[in-house]
Amino acid sequence: MPIEISEKTVKGEFIEKVMKLSGQNIYKCFQCGTCGGACPMTDHMDTMPRKIMRMTQLGLEEAVEESKTCWTCASCHSCTVSCPRGIDLARVMEAIRQLTLRRNVDMVEPSKLDEETLRELPQIAMVSCFRKLTS
Repeated sequence: MPIEISEKTVKGEFIEKVMKLSGQNIYKCFQCGTCGGACPMTDHMDTMPRKIMRMTQLGLEEAVEESKTCWTCASCHSCTVSCPRGIDLARVMEAIRQLTLRRNVDMVEPSKLDEETLRELPQIAMVSCFRKLTS
């Protein structure tokens, strides 16, 4: 799926916020793909982490937020350990999640979970999910 780039779609403010929240210099990434090779969740991602990094470098906020990759990230830091440039990609994914949640866009609605799910899931998993996926 090609992404159209125009002055309207490129957002420098998005780039600055991601870098400030994550504490990472996203421009150090040269899309080698090592992060995706180390990630245990890539089979469940719609966009590979290196592509998310590139879209973030380009300021393509809408394209990044349309992807479910940052929500699929397990924050296990396998990507960080493997990154030849020392980028903590899990922190970048967290920053992207935070920016989305700050706009009150939740990825899960607790009140819509069925009773069987609520009964079977461990409470710690529920709390973790709500912290990560709701504002």
